[in-house]
Amino acid sequence: MRPLMNRIKVINEPSELVPMLRSVDTPVKRDVLKEVTLEWRTADEIEKKFGPEGKDAIIFFEKMKLVESRWISTNGSYPEKSFHTYYTSFHISAQWPVYEVSDVLTAAMMSEKEYSAVESKILAEVGEDGKFSGDVAEALGMTSTMLKSLVRRSVKMDFRGHRIELKCEE
Repeated sequence: MRPLMNRIKVINEPSELVPMLRSVDTPVKRDVLKEVTLEWRTADEIEKKFGPEGKDAIIFFEKMKLVESRWISTNGSYPEKSFHTYYTSFHISAQWPVYEVSDVLTAAMMSEKEYSAVESKILAEVGEDGKFSGDVAEALGMTSTMLKSLVRRSVKMDFRGHRIELKCEE
């Protein structure tokens, strides 16, 4: 068993708020987050208790780097991945221009239907090989803060430096 560590997530860029806000935007996500704060849980345990939305929440938390994982032995013949929250607290340094915060909140709070349409446009622009984020923002006519916020909300893509690339499945 690992010793308990006090890990603090420092949020010093506005778009980093999006994963935090999205991690508690539904009752199931809130409950799953509480569950993996208390104990290590496998995706199967989460899915049995919370349904498919619970399993989707774990996938989202892992992409957002809000949970850590480790392999554990199960009653079956193969090891299973289990999850636990990575951070014990958040520290938010909030002094940003209003237009940046409004972009972040817009990206975090837009409906799934509206977000899905925007996400599809970004994915089409990025393509399979990835693309420099500045070029994507310019092509789609949005601010870099808005683009960063939208990409951070997605489980299908992520930043690698200043490039946006498709998220590889494990």
